[in-house]
Amino acid sequence: MLALVAVLGGLAGYQMIQWAEAPVLSESDHPPSKIVFISEGATFQQVARLLERERLIKSRSVFVLLGKAYEADRKIHPGEYELNAAMPPADILAKLLAGRVVLHSVTIPEGYAMGQIADVLSQHQITDRAEFVRLAKDKSFMKTLGISADSLEGYLYPDTYRFPRSTAAKDVIKMMVDQLGQVMTPEWQARAKDLHLTVHEVLTLASVIEKETGAGDERPQISSVFHNRLKKKIPLQSDPTVIYGLPNFDGNLHKKDLSHPSPYNTYRWAGLPPGPIASPGAQSIRAALYPAPSSYLFFVSRNDGTHQFSATLVDHNKAVEKYQKRPFRRTHSRT
Repeated sequence: MLALVAVLGGLAGYQMIQWAEAPVLSESDHPPSKIVFISEGATFQQVARLLERERLIKSRSVFVLLGKAYEADRKIHPGEYELNAAMPPADILAKLLAGRVVLHSVTIPEGYAMGQIADVLSQHQITDRAEFVRLAKDKSFMKTLGISADSLEGYLYPDTYRFPRSTAAKDVIKMMVDQLGQVMTPEWQARAKDLHLTVHEVLTLASVIEKETGAGDERPQISSVFHNRLKKKIPLQSDPTVIYGLPNFDGNLHKKDLSHPSPYNTYRWAGLPPGPIASPGAQSIRAALYPAPSSYLFFVSRNDGTHQFSATLVDHNKAVEKYQKRPFRRTHSRT
């Protein structure tokens, strides 16, 4: 009799374990996915309690036993996980142990400055803004990335990335700098040497081209203007560099701003500014390395996203009259 009770007890226990190790629902129930967040430092007991509360597992105690079999305590990666009630507990555990967290797509537009990039990452809850900006100016950290500059301005490659939420700022920065390394191919680095430019100077010029460009196909022509000015030691006279160097910019560039003593004021100083003013994309980097052959020294906006290019000051002044002064006079004559 006792033997029969023991057998029945063992069978019941086995069936209980089988039940607990099965998913809460079947695939045919089409359970919705749930996002659960495992916090940094959470114990396995806390994780099991969370999963049970969210009805993703049937039994917290059996899940803990399963975890012990895999020595899972303190091996769970923190972060967001997409789970559903049709997943067997063993599959859920495997996902937690592998750290297969939810990745969020975030796009860094071309021409964004370091502060703007930090804003985007913060808005998407990817990383801490203050820590990102601090590290982007930390020269000892920058040296670990092989970069010797005043900041990482221009080195944070604009692209679409997939990050888990609450990623360490150093890891986000490293991925962006590594992506720039992929873009700056050995061929492009050799081309920079042929032009007697460092990578830093190429990125600086490319960032100015990026900020001056309205129509993408004009990049080589804009690059040619700056290359020609550099050769003749004529100041670049680029408004975006002036704006970058202003401590406070109200959205309008004023005449007095053109005399501001910033080293980024390319109206006052000839040559390239000290460093990039934004993150250039591949097209602008290519344009900086391969300018269109031209004798252009000037360009002015046509007010439609494109520019009028000129080789002489006389022609440039005519273009300014046509595209800037005349429309301005017409507009003000109507008011």
